[in-house]
Amino acid sequence: MATGSGADEASLEKSMVAPEPVDSATAEVMLKEAKQIMGRHGVVVFLRQGTCLGAVREQRIIPWDDDLDLGSILGVNGLTEEAIGPVVDSFRDVGYFVRVEHGEHSVAMCMIRSSIRLDWTCYRVIGGDIFHFPGLRMPARLFTELREIDFLGESFLVPDPPEEYLRLKYGPEWTTPKRYAFERDVVLMVPEALIPGHGSKFMQFLVNNLFQWRAGKIRVLDVEDNPVSGAEVMVARVGRYRTDKKGYARFYLPGSDVYSVIISYGDYEEVLYEEKMAPGGTYIHRPNPVSGSARHFAFVSE
Repeated sequence: MATGSGADEASLEKSMVAPEPVDSATAEVMLKEAKQIMGRHGVVVFLRQGTCLGAVREQRIIPWDDDLDLGSILGVNGLTEEAIGPVVDSFRDVGYFVRVEHGEHSVAMCMIRSSIRLDWTCYRVIGGDIFHFPGLRMPARLFTELREIDFLGESFLVPDPPEEYLRLKYGPEWTTPKRYAFERDVVLMVPEALIPGHGSKFMQFLVNNLFQWRAGKIRVLDVEDNPVSGAEVMVARVGRYRTDKKGYARFYLPGSDVYSVIISYGDYEEVLYEEKMAPGGTYIHRPNPVSGSARHFAFVSE
């Protein structure tokens, strides 16, 4: 894997596939600078995910966190998609490599400098809610009226109340530090029903029987590269499926996106926290040779 310069596409890919804990001192500088950049553009931004968790629970950046997470709400405080471009340009001006991804539920900016990734996600409000990765539905009210907290010697904004947000994101045990296994807790909280507008059981039937080109497939192999029959494949916000005799699980994918997957058979279980999949694609899963935390972007295309 290419290591990159710390502020290029190779570095960004490495931070996703093989994430490592951030350097806390550098991350603090970057977070404060990001706040200043947003402020110059009049963008209201809040701490989210692990950055919010560290600020609220521990009053620090969590030592094993692998990125910085910021959020904004489109259509609130004057933020539009058109307003994002100048902000992105300002980050590029101070040395960040930036990738912008437009999705149905958000516009995501993945930015990296000094080998530390900063993710700024601008959420769309849909039916009074936002949809938080990996498919958690949260009331928009948590993010439209924000709370100011002291963090790193400055004032930052967090969802209000932050305790409700963190419970919805990480579960009732969010107050207990977990370096490993928290991903499984998060994935299991995602409802198995599809996000509104993404289909139904009837759509699953049509895809599996009439429009097979819209199906996604995961093939589960064991340590000897033999197909695993009867393995359970849970795709967050899509459903649960079983592999056939050739090791394939077939399911309806609403679109190209990053999904969370749990694969289990016998005594084996693995969480694939972030896997990019698209309708019509077939993806190969082989067991993780190293036990520990969830893997990211581990699938290979068939």
